[in-house]
Amino acid sequence: MKRRSKRVRKVQPFSFVSFGGWIVLCELVGMAGSIFTIPQISIWYVTLAKPSFSPPNWVFGPVWVTLYALMGIAAYQVSRLGWHLPKVKVSIVLFAAQLLLNFLWSFIFFGSHNIPGGFIDIAALWTLIVLLVVWFERLDKTASYLMIPYLVWVSFAMVLNYYLWLLNA
Repeated sequence: MKRRSKRVRKVQPFSFVSFGGWIVLCELVGMAGSIFTIPQISIWYVTLAKPSFSPPNWVFGPVWVTLYALMGIAAYQVSRLGWHLPKVKVSIVLFAAQLLLNFLWSFIFFGSHNIPGGFIDIAALWTLIVLLVVWFERLDKTASYLMIPYLVWVSFAMVLNYYLWLLNA
C-alpha cells in the first residue's frame, strides 16, 4: 500500500511591509468605525438600558485594537501562502467581507442608532468569522487560532447587542 507524501507548502519569506500593511489595514477599519462610535458613546449609548454583564466603556477600545492586530496577523499568515492559490484568494475575499461587516456594524448600530439592524449585521459577521476560522484552519492553523479571540469577542458582542435590543425596544 502506497503512502501519500505530505505536500510541502512553500511560504513566502517574512515581509515587514506586508505584515505591517495587514495590521494597518485592519486598524484603519477600526478607526473608520470609531468615527460613528466615539461621538455616540456619551450622547446616545449612555442613555440605553444595559444588561448587568455590559462591560465599562473603556474596555472596548483596548480590546478592539488588540483584535484588529490579531486579525491583521492572521490575514498576513494566509497571504504568505501565495496569492496565486485559489484558496488564498477565497480567504482574502472572505476576510475583506467580514471587515466590511465589522465596519458596517458601527455605522448601523452607533451611526444610525439601529439596534435591531446592528444585531442582523453582527449575526452575519459572526457567521463569516466562524467560516473564516474553519477556512483558515485548512490553510494555516496559526491564522485560525489568531481569529479565535475575535470570534469569542464578537460572540459576546452579539449577545450584548441582542440584550440591548430587548431592553430598549
